[in-house]
Amino acid sequence: MRRLCLVLCAAAAVALPGAGRLRAEPIQPLPTAPPPAAPAAPPDVAAAPADAKKTASGLASKVLVKGKGGAHPGPHDRVTVQYTGWTPDGTMFDSSIPSVEPARFPLDAVIKGWTEGLQLMTKGEKRRFWIPGDLAYGDHPDRPGAPAGPLVFDVELLDIKKVTPPPPAPADVAAPPADAKKTASGLAYKILKHGKGKAHPTADSTVQVHYSGWTTDGHLFDSSVVRGEPATFPLGGVIKGWTEGLQLMVVGDKARFWIPGSLAYGDHPDRPGAPAGPLVFDVELLQIK
Repeated sequence: MRRLCLVLCAAAAVALPGAGRLRAEPIQPLPTAPPPAAPAAPPDVAAAPADAKKTASGLASKVLVKGKGGAHPGPHDRVTVQYTGWTPDGTMFDSSIPSVEPARFPLDAVIKGWTEGLQLMTKGEKRRFWIPGDLAYGDHPDRPGAPAGPLVFDVELLDIKKVTPPPPAPADVAAPPADAKKTASGLAYKILKHGKGKAHPTADSTVQVHYSGWTTDGHLFDSSVVRGEPATFPLGGVIKGWTEGLQLMVVGDKARFWIPGSLAYGDHPDRPGAPAGPLVFDVELLQIK
C-alpha cells in the first residue's frame, strides 16, 4: 500500500503552503531491471560427453530441459528460440538472451546443424548441441565474422510456426515439353488445370494469383504458396512473360510458363536479387479485379 501511495502521490498536483496555486511535481521513473546476462560456457563445451546422443551426420546433442509439446518443427517451419553459442575454447560469439526479443527464423535459412537439430526438439525443450564444422560455417567461413570450426549451442525452443513446404521443381523445369504451346514472343506454356472462368484478364487488369518460380536448374527462388498468401498486382507492372501469359488464362486455370530471359529479368538483371536467364513459373489465376 505504501508503494502504491508513493506512485500515485508523485503523479498528483501538490498544494504548496502560502503559494496560492498548484505546482506539478515531476514523476520519477521507477528503475528498470538490467537485461539478463548471457550464460557462461558450460563445463562440457570442449567436447560432447559420453551421454550425448549423436546422429549419422555427426551432430551431438543432449536434452537439458524436457519440453511439454508433442510436435517437432519441420525443415521449413519458422521457430522462435533463445540461444547462446560458444567455440570449444569457451568463447561466446553470439547470444539472443541479452536482447528484448527472442530470435525467429525459418529452419531452412540457418546452418545445417540447426536445421537438423531443431527438428529433434519439442516446444519448451532446452538442448545443447555440439555441431561439427561441416554442419556450421566450415573451417574457413565465407561469411564475414562467422566462427570457424566446431561450435556449441544451448537452444531453448519457445514456439513453432508451421509453414507450407515448398513445391518440388517440375520434372520438365529445364525445357518446355513437346506438348507445350509457344507464342510468337518465345513464351512457352501449358495448362495444368482448367478453370471454370470465361473472361481473360487484359494488360490493364489487376489479378490475384498463387505462384512458384524456379530457375531452369530447379532452384525455387520465389513462391506465394510457401508464404501462404496469394499475390495481387497489375499486369502492366510485372515481367513481360507474365503480362502476356496471364492473358491466356481464365479464373481457375493453373498454367506452367517457360519464360525466356528476354521476357523475364534478362541475362544480367538490373534489379538486385532478381534471377537471371530463363525462368519457369507455375501460376494459378484466382481472381481478376
